[in-house]
Amino acid sequence: MQRVSNRLIEQSDIENMPNTWKKQAYRQIAKKLGPKSNFPCIFSKNAYKKGLLQFVFMESISHDQMEELKVCLTEFIEANKEWDHRISTAKPLLIVFSTQAIKSERLEDYHSFGWNVLRSIHALDPSPWPHGVDKDPSSPNWSMCFNGMQLFINMSCPAHKVRRSRNLGDHFIMVVNPRERFDVVAGDNAKGHRVRDEIRGRIEIYDNCKPCKQLGYFGSDTMEWQQYGIIEENKTRTSKCPYKID
Repeated sequence: MQRVSNRLIEQSDIENMPNTWKKQAYRQIAKKLGPKSNFPCIFSKNAYKKGLLQFVFMESISHDQMEELKVCLTEFIEANKEWDHRISTAKPLLIVFSTQAIKSERLEDYHSFGWNVLRSIHALDPSPWPHGVDKDPSSPNWSMCFNGMQLFINMSCPAHKVRRSRNLGDHFIMVVNPRERFDVVAGDNAKGHRVRDEIRGRIEIYDNCKPCKQLGYFGSDTMEWQQYGIIEENKTRTSKCPYKID
């Protein structure tokens, strides 16, 4: 019988699921992160190897589906409030959308869709915006928040032909981690710089291009929102974040 932690699906349960688009999406992800892959993010590969990935599969962004996502995110965040700061226990959340929900050849369409999802989930947030976190995405001290926790969102999609490290298969996928996790494993310090330099070196090899200019550290001159959905070109971005908080 499939074991489900409320509505979050554990990696170990995927093979027990019916052979639908959900399992096919997972198998594409597994191929990207598996031992034969040179995928650049060592933390993602480690999480896959240890069976730590958690999943939410979204058929659409209807009101009912977004309510389900709210429950899943709340559960994910509550569990991560007890995280012991060991990378060997860090569980990323992958929100995988069906191709019925979004399918396009244009990167901009996927990013627009992703920001619409974040706007919708913010409207369902059960907690107030955390004190000390800017609400303006143009601030280096802004990050997406939900249920009182700062998050980092990686938007991966099939429209990434150049930056293959942001392409996990045929589906739009939002990879969610507590933002503080990056402070612990790759923060703005000597050890963190070494870790990030290693990963970015691997990205350059995997993508066969220089890492995105907008990648940086929280609180530095870089803006978090530009790192959620990166662009193919290695150039300065002048556009404004489509996400606003009233």
